[in-house]
Amino acid sequence: MRPLRRASMNVTFVGLGVMGGAMASNLAAGDVDLTVYNRTKEKAAPLINQGAHLNESLHEAVEDADLVFTMLTGPDAVQETALGDLGFVQSMKPGSLWVDCSTVHPAFTKLCYDSALKEDVRFMDAPVAGTKGPAEQGELVFLLGGEEKDVNEIAPYTSIMGKKAVHVGPVSHGTSLKMVVNLMLATNMAVFTEGMMLGEKLGLEKDFLLDTLPDMPVAAPFLKMKADKLRQDNYDEEFSLKNMHKDLHLASLSGFDHHAALKITNIVKEAFSEANVNGYGDLDFSAIYEYYRSLHNLEK
Repeated sequence: MRPLRRASMNVTFVGLGVMGGAMASNLAAGDVDLTVYNRTKEKAAPLINQGAHLNESLHEAVEDADLVFTMLTGPDAVQETALGDLGFVQSMKPGSLWVDCSTVHPAFTKLCYDSALKEDVRFMDAPVAGTKGPAEQGELVFLLGGEEKDVNEIAPYTSIMGKKAVHVGPVSHGTSLKMVVNLMLATNMAVFTEGMMLGEKLGLEKDFLLDTLPDMPVAAPFLKMKADKLRQDNYDEEFSLKNMHKDLHLASLSGFDHHAALKITNIVKEAFSEANVNGYGDLDFSAIYEYYRSLHNLEK
């Protein structure tokens, strides 16, 4: 982790789930003047031990902040927490900066920007590429949409939480790239799953396939890590299946908004939807493989 090398601004972090908790922990360890807020305050206990300040009032948590990071589960959570009559944006001081790291769709990001602008608050979208492990290790990749001066202002903080920050373009472009990344992540996992199913049905051993397929040029690099989870029947959450289903739905909405025919994406979305409603939602998204095994009556 890279310590902060200049005078710290007052920073507030809202949302302490799997990803947000790890990101905030790195900020606290980086000697940042940090306030945290989460609806379930128990999740803040490790951060308090690191020196962060817990404020149980959302509005009080942001009112003195120069910089507010949010990492929430999706548009509904951001809408409830940040926007509207009860949202925190109205309590932020003029000229402060809200950086949303949540995975939402570009149309919603633009709504956040417009809402912040009305309150004289600056806004950036900053979704991340990476799951639980990279978040804990401070190795996320930030996909930034916003003004160059704002990108530079948050650089000391993104460098603590991540290994790289990509300024994609103006507001909503970071979110746009995240839609593309997660679309490819999900479809690659689904295709790998179907390849595994066919191979096993043709009589090839599961372990042989897991040893062989990820090293072939047709396989996405991340599948090597997921192959280890499949080999061990370990589906502990790194990035949940239900959140992947949500992101595919957001990609589908974006396709509709921009007249992009996402036929494959929508088919994959329905596969993840089936797995979600059949009880696999809280597992890692690689559990789509386990769901397929159950459909094909394959033995472990």
